[in-house]
Amino acid sequence: MNTMTYKSYTARIEFDDRDNILVGRLLGISDIVSFHADNVAELRAVFEEAVDDYLEACEHVGKTPEKPASGKLLLRVPPEIHAAALIKAQAAGKSLNQWATEVLGGAVHA
Repeated sequence: MNTMTYKSYTARIEFDDRDNILVGRLLGISDIVSFHADNVAELRAVFEEAVDDYLEACEHVGKTPEKPASGKLLLRVPPEIHAAALIKAQAAGKSLNQWATEVLGGAVHA
């Protein structure tokens, strides 16, 4: 997956073969913010413009802009995985939250 990041917003970039353009859409928020361009340099510029426009539009209407992540994560996992993770965390001398943060951090940076 190709991405771009600006002001803590990340966009997924895809190639539209039908229209022969690059297309991007912000990830991690429910508001739809998309953009397109003919080349990478132009795509970077319109991406940053789209984020800035989104932030300005939110301010104009008095809405708090959505953030890609709040830092709170609720997971539903089978009880046996929950138990095994809890044992691993305790064996490492950590809380389940600390242990899960390290494991998730390792997975996303691998």
